Amino acid sequence: MSRTGVVIRWIWFVAAVASLAYGLVLALQGSPPDAAQGNMIRAFYYHFPNWIGVGVFLPLNLAASIAYLFLRARNSAAAMRSDAIALATAEMGVLYCTLGLVSGSLWGREEWGIWWTWDARLSTTLLLWLIYVSYLLVRNVTSGSARSTICAVLAIFGFCDAPIVYMSTQWWRTQHPAPIFGGGPNSGIAQSMAAPVWWNVGAWLAWGLLIASIRYAAEYQRQNTEMLQALRLTETVEQ
Repeated sequence: MSRTGVVIRWIWFVAAVASLAYGLVLALQGSPPDAAQGNMIRAFYYHFPNWIGVGVFLPLNLAASIAYLFLRARNSAAAMRSDAIALATAEMGVLYCTLGLVSGSLWGREEWGIWWTWDARLSTTLLLWLIYVSYLLVRNVTSGSARSTICAVLAIFGFCDAPIVYMSTQWWRTQHPAPIFGGGPNSGIAQSMAAPVWWNVGAWLAWGLLIASIRYAAEYQRQNTEMLQALRLTETVEQ
């Protein structure tokens, strides 16, 4: 990476960490306790950004996976970049999904008195998490040219569960609350919550995109190194 790229990444890192820190201040002091949930509403300032992260990175993984399948026989360099993006975004999607499940479980323990319940939203979300964890496991336990193709197909299959997760509270009777946005009449957030919510959404996305860019660069370099080594080996054998 060039010196300019390193400087930009460090500025990005400092800005993301500062944004997360200020987001914490807003979450703790920037809005009053909820009339019904009290201070437990502050978990929402992290739970919601985590699911926004899932909603950003999993579609990016889907797009990169489709691009890889389209480009693998047409442009090997572009296909390699697409595959590296697919891995980086899948890792971030799994991380955000994990954080969303954990923060939701903490909220459920306080509000429902239980850590987990097998309602439609939680069950379909757990399935989504398991599919993408399987995606990462496949990438780590397999090798060869077929690995990227298998993972791309698995990613396309896995993403089919994402809209089911979102619509689950509207399609089935469920204990989980309806979506905050687009959940019907009276959905949305109070004005006093807007600044903490949207600041934390932006901060968590900035952090996630930074980590994804680092993972993309590392994976692309690894794949490129593997390709060069394979070419040298082929040349040596031919000689």
